Amino acid sequence: MKKTVVLTGDRPSGPLHLGHYVGSLVSRVALQETTQQYVMIADVQALTDNFENPEKVHNNVYEVLADYLAVGIDPDKTTIFIQSMIPAIPELTMYYMNLVTLARVQRNPTVKNEIKQKGYGDTVTAGFVNYPINQAADITAFQATVVPVGQDQLPMIEQTNEIVRSFNRIYKTNVLKEAEALITKTARLSGIDGQAKMSKSLGNAIFLKDTADEVAQKVRAMYTDPNHIKVDDPGKLEGNTVFEYLDIFATDKQKVQELKDQYQKGGLGDMKVKNYLLEQLNAFLDPIRTCRQEYTKDTAYLREILLKGTGHAHETSQNVLTQIKQAMHLVY
Repeated sequence: MKKTVVLTGDRPSGPLHLGHYVGSLVSRVALQETTQQYVMIADVQALTDNFENPEKVHNNVYEVLADYLAVGIDPDKTTIFIQSMIPAIPELTMYYMNLVTLARVQRNPTVKNEIKQKGYGDTVTAGFVNYPINQAADITAFQATVVPVGQDQLPMIEQTNEIVRSFNRIYKTNVLKEAEALITKTARLSGIDGQAKMSKSLGNAIFLKDTADEVAQKVRAMYTDPNHIKVDDPGKLEGNTVFEYLDIFATDKQKVQELKDQYQKGGLGDMKVKNYLLEQLNAFLDPIRTCRQEYTKDTAYLREILLKGTGHAHETSQNVLTQIKQAMHLVY
């Protein structure tokens, strides 16, 4: 019944935030009803920029799983697994490294942007540069045909499909499947600073686990129109993160439009709009916080989910790996 195989996941370098929700979590909840969905907790990839802090990555595996469950991802419908416990993935990564030139990996726009964003320069590790190849292994280990991603991750899917085509051509097989990128409706959510997309590493994120007080502090610091100094001044909507968030999270769209009209004409202060956004965000986050708190109390239950899902993922990936090794004449 569920023919489409979907793979997606997150690096457990921290708890998940609103950007994750609008970018992928909401689509995963829907996809689990109609597809065979695998959700990977990418702890190995998290180590590419957290290699000196493995305890952080380990602890955040449970944080990320609690976020998944709290937003409605059902382990009975979605296979949730840990990347480092799937031996097929590093083996495939090694094979695929022979199919990609160093120059091609270095040209990957996503990698280039992250290196620049994080200021790595010449200190960037080989593991970080090569993680698009590792992602190709993640996807093909499950023969996934659909991968929900943000716009900035499209180069990763492109590189995966290049590897698929090269492998199938060289080894005269069709065992590997090309993947289609599924761009979510809201593929990008700006951070509270308005300068970049929401990110843990940039410190501009509102997390699903944030308390009401923490959300209030962040909303009051949000970027609006810097020229909207007085209440009577007309304000701009373009680049105004408060209205960007209201468009996504506010339930009363007519009220949002009325606020926009009044803001543009003048006579509406930023704090009034922020207070309304705060009300809407807390209404959205309250049930998630409540569920999350219950899940985090039972680490044994979380571990049970991870081990069960990882066991199923291991079985699937080993079957695929066997087919790949047969095509490569590596079965003796």
